[in-house]
Amino acid sequence: MKKFVERLLGKPDKTGRADSPATGNIEAIEPHLPAGTRLYSIGDIHGRLDLLEELHELIRADAAGFEGRKAVVYLGDYIDRGAQSRQVIDRLIEQPLEGFDAIHLMGNHEQAMLDFLAHPEAAAAWLGFGGQVTLLSYGAGLGRIQLAHQVEILRDELETKLPPSHLEFLASCRPMHVEGSYCFAHAGIRPGLPLEQQRPEDLMWIRDEFISSREVHSHIVVHGHSITEEVEWMPNRIGIDTGAYASGLLTALVLEDGDQRLLQTGRGHA
Repeated sequence: MKKFVERLLGKPDKTGRADSPATGNIEAIEPHLPAGTRLYSIGDIHGRLDLLEELHELIRADAAGFEGRKAVVYLGDYIDRGAQSRQVIDRLIEQPLEGFDAIHLMGNHEQAMLDFLAHPEAAAAWLGFGGQVTLLSYGAGLGRIQLAHQVEILRDELETKLPPSHLEFLASCRPMHVEGSYCFAHAGIRPGLPLEQQRPEDLMWIRDEFISSREVHSHIVVHGHSITEEVEWMPNRIGIDTGAYASGLLTALVLEDGDQRLLQTGRGHA
């Protein structure tokens, strides 16, 4: 059985800047993207359709008039915790940002849902860290006390309610995306391993070994998964999971050439 991680983590140093005493002297990688590309990376959505729509509007306004290639990388965890998991997937499939290359990464919550569909008893822990609200968003498990002996019934209900397009979407999500000097992964990478040797389980689930690492990676890693009150700007990584489902703060990191800036719900440009 896959070992499910704890729901939240203790907060690391919140300054997250290269000159913070907690970072030590880490050699910074020079940030860059291919010329003529502007890339937006969106953190963990967790069933907050309202915030996704607001952030999409900010991105459209920000990209208006830009004539180069536009791309958006979603870092995963589209479902669970928030009440509109199904609606978030619907929006990503049916109303993508027009004119953008869309890259969807696999989060640990999507993988947990797929595991539940394949092996409900072994992956029943998913119900305890967000899966129940996702079931309800699909109209499964309504009026049912979700007990351990009912997991196969719940799986069958979800399987019946899940549109084929949603299953195809989830199955098509990538473990990682690399562009310019950046590597995008839901949770992070295993320090010391080349990108081509990274395991999907680490890319979706790793936490402490990656967050605490001072190692210079081959790329600047942009990730979600580990919640912080503010974006973590570290020399070897940028963490953009600002706990949107509870905080209302959904973050997009905007990258162009060597520039880095933010768009955030409720804040506009930050």
